[in-house]
Amino acid sequence: MSASLPDHVRITEVGPRDGLQNERRPVPTEAKVAFVRGLVAAGLEDIEVSSFVRPDVIPQLADATEVFRALGPSPEGVAFSALVPNQKGMERALEVGVDKVGFFTAATDTFNGKNINCTVDESFDRFAPVVAMRDGTDVILRGYVSVAVWCPYEGRVEPAAVADVTKRLLDMGCDEVSVGDTIGAATPADIGRLLEALLPIIDLDRLVLHLHDTRGMAVASALEGLKAGVRRFDASAGGLGGCPFAPGSAGNLATEDLVFLLDGLGIGHGADLGKLKAASAAMIEHVDHDLVSRVFNAPDLP
Repeated sequence: MSASLPDHVRITEVGPRDGLQNERRPVPTEAKVAFVRGLVAAGLEDIEVSSFVRPDVIPQLADATEVFRALGPSPEGVAFSALVPNQKGMERALEVGVDKVGFFTAATDTFNGKNINCTVDESFDRFAPVVAMRDGTDVILRGYVSVAVWCPYEGRVEPAAVADVTKRLLDMGCDEVSVGDTIGAATPADIGRLLEALLPIIDLDRLVLHLHDTRGMAVASALEGLKAGVRRFDASAGGLGGCPFAPGSAGNLATEDLVFLLDGLGIGHGADLGKLKAASAAMIEHVDHDLVSRVFNAPDLP
């Protein structure tokens, strides 16, 4: 499968939410706000800020309301988004004027049970009222499909199963669907097979690839997506991230690494690599480990 490379890629920066959710050390609210503002200054136009989950489930994101209120309305041309697990989460998101909301389901029942305590079918029942609450607003609706290649509990996932869940999300009313290699087990060949199943049912403008770099394949898998015409990717500044419900999952595709790849291919993206690295660098004092982005850690080119 091949297509011409896209002229421009839209990056959804997930560092403030997906990147920080698994951090053991509490990150101060003001540091999260500064992180988002630094990402905006770097030119990123689609930023996942936090998640309106119960504090006992993801303590790191218990201050979602405070973060959004401190940020205020998103700047012109920028979308601030949040995850919402249920109607209560959606109410909180609407109260603070979130531009986009997302919710999670998965390609396997076991992972969904570990992640959101319900089966795949039950997740659609749970999110139907959330979709109804979006009606009459300008809020963009995103659906996530976790473990789209490999499940840590059920093993390899068939692309047809991912396509089925993706189609159900589109039929439900999602404006975009982010398909995730949650544990970073995909090779480029896996991504190719997945896209062969997905592209007949979803427009490229609505498909997002969400890659993790557990086995060092995220950039190679992103390139495979680009060759197939994919032009929307999730990425996390500094390579922050990991899923608390997926044992062994490492950080996301690093935004710096994706930007470096896109620059080398001559594909537009709107981000300033230097300012992006500065935003990542400011988070080092708030996490208890080094950042893993290869480009962040590499010396600047002359």
